[in-house]
Amino acid sequence: MRAGFFVFSIATLAFVATSGAALAENTPPPPANKRNCQNTVPFSRWVADFKREAIAEGIHAQTIDEAIGGMSPDMSVIARDRRQSFFSQTFIDFYFKLATNSREKMGKSYLQRYRPIFERAEKQYGVPGPVITGFWALESDFGGGMGKLPVMRSLLTLAWDCRRGDFFRNELKAAMKIIERGDLTPDQMIGSWAGELGQTQFLPQHYYNYGVDYDGDGRVDLIRDIPDIIGSSANFIASMGWKRGEPWLDQVRITKELPWDKADLNVLLPRSQWVRWGIEGVGQKLPPDDLPASLLLPMGRNGPAFLAYSNFRVYTQWNQSLTYATTAAHLAARMAGAPNLSRSSGDVPSLGYEQTKELQALLKRRGFDVGEVDGKLGAGTRKAVKEMQMKLGLPADSYPTSELLTALRERS
Repeated sequence: MRAGFFVFSIATLAFVATSGAALAENTPPPPANKRNCQNTVPFSRWVADFKREAIAEGIHAQTIDEAIGGMSPDMSVIARDRRQSFFSQTFIDFYFKLATNSREKMGKSYLQRYRPIFERAEKQYGVPGPVITGFWALESDFGGGMGKLPVMRSLLTLAWDCRRGDFFRNELKAAMKIIERGDLTPDQMIGSWAGELGQTQFLPQHYYNYGVDYDGDGRVDLIRDIPDIIGSSANFIASMGWKRGEPWLDQVRITKELPWDKADLNVLLPRSQWVRWGIEGVGQKLPPDDLPASLLLPMGRNGPAFLAYSNFRVYTQWNQSLTYATTAAHLAARMAGAPNLSRSSGDVPSLGYEQTKELQALLKRRGFDVGEVDGKLGAGTRKAVKEMQMKLGLPADSYPTSELLTALRERS
């Protein structure tokens, strides 16, 4: 899950999801030069050094021994962390795979079943219940897919590994603090290979810092305790800057002609301006007020369209994938009463993996910073696509098309 540590721009559209859980995409990406680093420090020496460091920071030696004593690294975790995967599904394919009708129905049933707890959390933190249930659905299918691996071993492995060791060393310490606080025992810490815990998949630092004992039983249990899950999720979302009483995302219908270069999450205009340009709400009328909003076109001007508000930034902090963030936000809107998307809105020709890599290489050759040539449509690629579209006089909606690829091939 999450996000206090991210430096956010809108990142990759590539998001590898299994069983609906949002796993490794939630941890910060390593520098490119660390993707193929080699572990040179012997594991036993590293553990001894870590133990001294943790004790110096106030963690008891007994806790360390109980948590990681006698453990060896899980090399399958390192393999998963370093796997160079690509995800070729479009936004609409991803959306309908994860934002299912059954999850919407379950979220609405939870909102009814635990209404007093959701109302208390919204009163205290300002976060509406559907926002919590939207994340809850995608992160673990309401507890059905929290992961099956020993979290302490996963964290120990990733802390020792050279790729993101500094980050996970702090997560490992936070997990030990959770144990010392009495929330969970090491054996109860079963979760994802990336070390996330509970039904809304908190990294240990977020569990420790934002976990709330919402039912007053003396411990924070995000694995089984519904009040704690709701209260802690609301607390964490609020910590990321959620604005009480404001919307997060509206599906809209757009006109055929717009200043497409304004379709950018970095461009905020009064909602009244979008209304003047002919944008209409789907399922409800858009108020022509001064609320700042961005036009979000995850599949370009011919695909589904949304107005994204300030609170949408919380979604991109929770998870760096724009596809995930948009899916979670719209699923939450559905749980609050908005209509579902139409599959036909995704009938947009899209570039495949190899074509996207070729496009990135051609853009890079022209001096654009697209990051790695990896076939993933991330923030750098979308920005470069937009700038190239403007240079070529094409609609600058930031979405790569075969028309753009052909034009670049002809000019290469």
